[in-house]
Amino acid sequence: MSTAPNPGIWLRSDWLLRRSIVSPITSREVEKMVKHNNVIPNGHFHKYWESRIKTWFDQASKKKTRRLRRKAKAAAIAPRPAAGLLRPAVHCPTIKYGSKVRAGKGFTLEELKEAGINRKQALSIGIAVDFRRTNKSVESLQANVHRLKAYQAKLVVFPRKSNKPKNGDSAAEETQNAVQHTGPILPITRSSIKSTTAVITPEMKEKSVFTQLRVARADKRIFGKQAKRLADKKEKK
Repeated sequence: MSTAPNPGIWLRSDWLLRRSIVSPITSREVEKMVKHNNVIPNGHFHKYWESRIKTWFDQASKKKTRRLRRKAKAAAIAPRPAAGLLRPAVHCPTIKYGSKVRAGKGFTLEELKEAGINRKQALSIGIAVDFRRTNKSVESLQANVHRLKAYQAKLVVFPRKSNKPKNGDSAAEETQNAVQHTGPILPITRSSIKSTTAVITPEMKEKSVFTQLRVARADKRIFGKQAKRLADKKEKK
């Protein structure tokens, strides 16, 4: 009757392998891997954690596999853009990341309406649609409408039947000379704001921009409660 090997007993080859993978963390390594205000990793592992080590010896082969998959996908969806669908420019949630602009999931119905695009037609010409997202500012609406119009100006629409082109399809010369677009579609670029130096005045020291923003957000949040409280006071008087 054979028994399972004792997990506390290691062979020398296993010990050398695990010793090379799991090495004590030096102060220099901590400085490299810890970013921002995050916790320094200091885990106390139990329950045979040595057998749960994840290795990364196939990094080069995985990189090659990803490249070949991208190449195969681009060939499968040709002559459509290799990057896929056009995405809107949206702001990240929360106050911390709200100033950053990134690519979103899809355009809103209001943005498509302003650009003169039917929502059913949008997916057929490579435009992503998000039925849940809503516009909360005029600036974001206008920016994405401009993005849609710029995309339409560069778009080449192939007819479903080459011998029977429909209204809205591109001319035969454009379809023959069309080349698949590689890379991101209308990449989102952030405009860099250059700050100028100035002498700090006593008036600047008296004001706190951080406090002003906090008060403005609080006033917006409790606007309804304040209005109701004032209305109740007027009724009592």
